[in-house]
Amino acid sequence: MAVSAEYSAFVLELLEPVDGVSLRRMFGGAGLFCHGVMFGLIAGDRLYFKVGDGNRADFESAGCVPFSYATKNGQHGILSYYEAPDSLFDEQDEMLDWARKALDEALRADAKKPAPSRKRT
Repeated sequence: MAVSAEYSAFVLELLEPVDGVSLRRMFGGAGLFCHGVMFGLIAGDRLYFKVGDGNRADFESAGCVPFSYATKNGQHGILSYYEAPDSLFDEQDEMLDWARKALDEALRADAKKPAPSRKRT
Protein backbone atom coordinates (compact mmCIF):
# COMPACT_ATOMS: atom_id res chain seq x y z
CA MET A 1 0.00 0.00 0.00
CA ALA A 2 2.37 2.66 -1.20
CA VAL A 3 1.66 6.32 -0.51
CA SER A 4 2.27 8.87 -3.23
CA ALA A 5 4.19 12.03 -2.42
CA GLU A 6 1.39 14.08 -4.00
CA TYR A 7 -1.32 12.59 -1.80
CA SER A 8 0.80 12.96 1.35
CA ALA A 9 1.46 16.62 0.52
CA PHE A 10 -2.25 17.17 -0.17
CA VAL A 11 -3.27 15.72 3.22
CA LEU A 12 -0.59 17.70 5.06
CA GLU A 13 -1.79 20.89 3.36
CA LEU A 14 -5.39 20.19 4.42
CA LEU A 15 -4.27 19.56 8.02
CA GLU A 16 -1.82 22.46 8.20
CA PRO A 17 -4.04 24.50 10.60
CA VAL A 18 -3.67 21.68 13.18
CA ASP A 19 -0.48 22.83 14.86
CA GLY A 20 2.39 20.36 14.87
CA VAL A 21 1.15 17.74 12.40
CA SER A 22 3.91 15.70 10.82
CA LEU A 23 4.12 12.65 8.61
CA ARG A 24 6.37 9.63 9.17
CA ARG A 25 6.78 6.88 6.60
CA MET A 26 6.20 3.43 8.02
CA PHE A 27 5.42 -0.08 6.71
CA GLY A 28 4.75 1.12 3.16
CA GLY A 29 2.33 3.75 4.42
CA ALA A 30 2.62 6.85 6.54
CA GLY A 31 1.55 7.84 10.02
CA LEU A 32 0.16 11.27 10.90
CA PHE A 33 1.53 12.47 14.22
CA CYS A 34 0.82 15.41 16.50
CA HIS A 35 2.04 16.00 20.07
CA GLY A 36 3.96 12.73 19.88
CA VAL A 37 0.97 10.51 19.12
CA MET A 38 -0.29 8.96 15.92
CA PHE A 39 -3.81 10.14 15.10
CA GLY A 40 -4.06 9.14 11.47
CA LEU A 41 -2.52 7.02 8.78
CA ILE A 42 -2.27 7.06 5.04
CA ALA A 43 -2.22 3.77 3.15
CA GLY A 44 -2.75 3.29 -0.56
CA ASP A 45 -3.58 6.99 -0.93
CA ARG A 46 -6.43 6.66 1.55
CA LEU A 47 -6.69 8.64 4.78
CA TYR A 48 -7.68 6.95 8.03
CA PHE A 49 -8.28 8.63 11.39
CA LYS A 50 -8.01 7.28 14.95
CA VAL A 51 -11.38 6.34 16.41
CA GLY A 52 -12.54 5.78 19.95
CA ASP A 53 -15.68 6.12 22.02
CA GLY A 54 -15.89 9.85 21.30
CA ASN A 55 -16.00 9.67 17.50
CA ARG A 56 -16.70 6.08 16.40
CA ALA A 57 -20.40 6.81 15.86
CA ASP A 58 -19.52 9.63 13.43
CA PHE A 59 -17.50 7.26 11.26
CA GLU A 60 -20.05 4.47 11.42
CA SER A 61 -22.97 6.76 10.57
CA ALA A 62 -21.00 8.08 7.58
CA GLY A 63 -20.56 4.48 6.37
CA CYS A 64 -16.80 4.48 6.88
CA VAL A 65 -14.87 1.25 7.16
CA PRO A 66 -11.95 0.33 9.42
CA PHE A 67 -8.43 0.07 8.07
CA SER A 68 -7.56 -3.45 6.99
CA TYR A 69 -4.69 -5.13 5.27
CA ALA A 70 -4.08 -8.49 3.69
CA THR A 71 -2.08 -11.12 5.51
CA LYS A 72 -1.09 -14.50 4.19
CA ASN A 73 -4.04 -15.91 6.16
CA GLY A 74 -6.56 -13.38 4.82
CA GLN A 75 -7.71 -9.89 5.82
CA HIS A 76 -6.85 -8.31 9.15
CA GLY A 77 -8.74 -5.26 10.34
CA ILE A 78 -7.53 -2.57 12.70
CA LEU A 79 -10.65 -1.23 14.34
CA SER A 80 -9.02 1.83 15.87
CA TYR A 81 -8.56 3.58 12.48
CA TYR A 82 -11.42 4.28 10.07
CA GLU A 83 -11.28 5.68 6.56
CA ALA A 84 -12.13 9.38 6.38
CA PRO A 85 -15.33 10.18 4.47
CA ASP A 86 -14.75 11.52 0.95
CA SER A 87 -16.87 14.59 1.77
CA LEU A 88 -14.14 15.87 4.12
CA PHE A 89 -11.83 16.55 1.19
CA ASP A 90 -14.24 19.20 -0.12
CA GLU A 91 -14.77 20.94 3.24
CA GLN A 92 -11.54 21.85 5.03
CA ASP A 93 -13.32 23.05 8.19
CA GLU A 94 -15.09 19.71 8.49
CA MET A 95 -11.82 17.86 7.78
CA LEU A 96 -10.14 19.81 10.59
CA ASP A 97 -13.00 19.03 12.97
CA TRP A 98 -12.70 15.28 12.29
CA ALA A 99 -8.90 15.45 12.52
CA ARG A 100 -9.04 17.23 15.88
CA LYS A 101 -11.50 14.65 17.22
CA ALA A 102 -9.15 11.90 16.03
CA LEU A 103 -6.26 13.63 17.77
CA ASP A 104 -8.33 13.85 20.97
CA GLU A 105 -9.00 10.10 20.76
CA ALA A 106 -5.31 9.38 20.15
CA LEU A 107 -4.29 11.53 23.13
CA ARG A 108 -6.92 9.83 25.31
CA ALA A 109 -5.71 6.37 24.28
CA ASP A 110 -2.09 7.38 24.85
CA ALA A 111 -2.92 8.64 28.36
CA LYS A 112 -4.35 5.22 29.23
CA LYS A 113 -1.10 3.43 28.39
CA PRO A 114 1.02 2.47 31.37
CA ALA A 115 4.21 4.42 31.89
CA PRO A 116 7.26 2.61 30.51
CA SER A 117 9.24 0.78 33.13
CA ARG A 118 12.88 1.67 33.57
CA LYS A 119 15.55 -0.95 33.46
CA ARG A 120 18.02 -0.94 36.29
CA THR A 121 21.61 -0.61 35.28
